[in-house]
Amino acid sequence: MIFSELYGAYYNAMAKILAKAIEHPLKKGELRSIVDAYAFEESILNIETAIDEERWQLIKKDGTTPIMHVPSMPLTILQKRWLKAITLDPRIKLFEEEISGLDEIEPLFTREDFFIFDKYADGDNFEDAAYIKNFRCILDAIRNKYPLELTTMNRKGNILSMVVMPKWLEYSQKDDKFRLIGVGRKSNDTINLGRIITCEPYTKEYIPKESVKNQESARVVEFELIDERNALERVLLHFAHFKKQAERLEETRYKVTVAYDAEDEIEVLIRILSFGPMVRVIGPDNFVNLIKERLKRQKSCGR
Repeated sequence: MIFSELYGAYYNAMAKILAKAIEHPLKKGELRSIVDAYAFEESILNIETAIDEERWQLIKKDGTTPIMHVPSMPLTILQKRWLKAITLDPRIKLFEEEISGLDEIEPLFTREDFFIFDKYADGDNFEDAAYIKNFRCILDAIRNKYPLELTTMNRKGNILSMVVMPKWLEYSQKDDKFRLIGVGRKSNDTINLGRIITCEPYTKEYIPKESVKNQESARVVEFELIDERNALERVLLHFAHFKKQAERLEETRYKVTVAYDAEDEIEVLIRILSFGPMVRVIGPDNFVNLIKERLKRQKSCGR
């Protein structure tokens, strides 16, 4: 899966590891630093184990490599086809990303190849010029940390004005909408981008209220899993957009910690239950009770 935006990180991380090993014998501290910089937190579980066991035959146990030249990462035809498919997604234009050299490339897939049955039909219009302008303005404000003056329309059709210090953008796959998470003068704000009419930098002095939403809504669940039928890889993929940490306990037993927002609790619960007996929640107690209640309700439906 070298064309995947997720799994491509492993190849790039390994190229950096080999380049360093060509310079001098690689130490474990250097290995972990490279993995942290170019892959994912849990990647060290797979990469370090594969190197120690010499399964990849690229790095020896003493940190040297039989490779003589620094590896290059040219794009394959498969990768170019995947990139061409990604450029057809209207959301890519929100980020001002232009990928050249793909004019004659056939896309690997198109939107017509997918039938999505669990997504609302009233998603944001990502091709609207005003929406694109607002999105880029918000993205720049997040990167450069300055407040924004927004004009929005609420659910009742009333026009509202507000000043917000943007923190991050959030995308809901089910709703097919982007949301702006920010801090206003009175409280924390969650604003649907589709409701924003105008967005401009706020140039006056601005002191937002301290955010308390993160502390109140931030939650963590811990569970153990047995790595059968590729369960570890599937769990990490299912929770790819959540902050998480995986710890190896035994040969096929792992402990996984997932951080999430209170608004996503039901979704996290359903995803964990989908792995059946291969996953066992060990904390906190309130999440364990949620699991029990959910299972009781499911069992009662079968009577």
